[in-house]
Amino acid sequence: QVQLVESGGGLVQAGGSLTLSCAVSGGTFSMYAMGWFRQAPGKEREFAAAISWKGGSTYYEDSVKGRFTISRDNAKNTLYLQMNSLKPEDTAVYYCAATTSLRTILDNAAAEYWGQGTRVTVSS
Repeated sequence: QVQLVESGGGLVQAGGSLTLSCAVSGGTFSMYAMGWFRQAPGKEREFAAAISWKGGSTYYEDSVKGRFTISRDNAKNTLYLQMNSLKPEDTAVYYCAATTSLRTILDNAAAEYWGQGTRVTVSS
């Protein structure tokens, strides 16, 4: 059973930075495309970023382009999300997700495996 555990969330002022991590166990990490999703209070979960198996391709939701960077370390079975220039509207619970097909994330905003989420709060 694949398990995903996020960490790195917290409270930060607008304009600040945070780096989220997602540790993956129970599967072959390098075989999964990975993604970050987020769910703001009172809103549905939405796609934020995705990365291909080897990290050669990355994708971002328009509102985070240029501010967020998704990356992975296949030797450490870990996914990252570097978040810079944070805004109050970035406040959300952030979830990492794993899928055998990158199109599942990009076309359907779905995945086979999900973490429990880590909360990010950006104060104004």
